[in-house]
Amino acid sequence: MRTALLQSSGRPGHVVENLKVLDEAAGRAAAAGAGLLVTSELFLTGYAIGDDLGRLAEPADGDAADAIVETAVRHGLAVAYGYPERDGDTVYNSVQLVAPDGARLANYRKTHLYGGFEQDHFTPGDATVVQAELDGLTVGLMICYDVEFPENVRAHALAGTDLLLVPTALLHPYQFVAESVVPVRAFESQLYIAYANRVGPEGEFEFVGLSTLAGPDGVARARAGRGEELLLADADPVQLAASRETNPYLRDRRPSLYGSLV
Repeated sequence: MRTALLQSSGRPGHVVENLKVLDEAAGRAAAAGAGLLVTSELFLTGYAIGDDLGRLAEPADGDAADAIVETAVRHGLAVAYGYPERDGDTVYNSVQLVAPDGARLANYRKTHLYGGFEQDHFTPGDATVVQAELDGLTVGLMICYDVEFPENVRAHALAGTDLLLVPTALLHPYQFVAESVVPVRAFESQLYIAYANRVGPEGEFEFVGLSTLAGPDGVARARAGRGEELLLADADPVQLAASRETNPYLRDRRPSLYGSLV
């Protein structure tokens, strides 16, 4: 499945403008043959917007979600977008996956909140593995810091995830996560990882870009630079099956020895 990664911070604090940016990117991605578009973490509202995160947070079926459903249907591709999700008085850092026909396939709430900023504004989710079927692939959802925990990615591998979508907000000076950690995670757990980052300065943060789609061989199928970019790469189920046949990591595990990890 051709996958498009929208490396952009949009316009922080401006939901309507970000919906326009997403719609335009969806059009370009579909024209290039993509079946899936993945945005960065909190793309809908912006990341470093302080208490506006709570003010702009919406439920998973809110007005902005309806607009993204319309975008997915109009352009005929799936969309995974990062947003602050309101559920009553609780706000989560979430990603929702919408199908090309507009169906809401899955919604994931970030389980590992990074630093005081996120911990002050969000409640952590408690579901590690959230998946959906899309175009013959089992797609999993995760957000940024979550992928830096090998147990998280391995849980997806054991549950059958083929393509792990990771909207992210990776900061300077941690670019080695995009350059090294993400490809290693893909290799050690034998799946594809689509890692879509924010870019440039925002509030007190500096996002490093370097979005990538990493394959099960540990090689980046494509990698963005440090600016705004729509990155395109393929997640090939045939290559994935061949890699899993050759690589013995999942077969050679000895879970009875790992009890101390939990």
